[in-house]
Amino acid sequence: MGQESENKLQQIAFKEFSSYSDMYKVVDFLNKNLKDKSLLFGLSKVENGNMLISIYET
Repeated sequence: MGQESENKLQQIAFKEFSSYSDMYKVVDFLNKNLKDKSLLFGLSKVENGNMLISIYET
């Protein structure tokens, strides 16, 4: 078989906070402006309605 190329993300930080409707705009801004620094930001909703922002190193 050929050589496999894997893009592994390493989570380096995360923080849970109260839901904020425009937070996805902040995450989008960070992803667009920091991708050349090998950083990726993720946003998810947790069970209690709060939001979880995660920072990954690529």
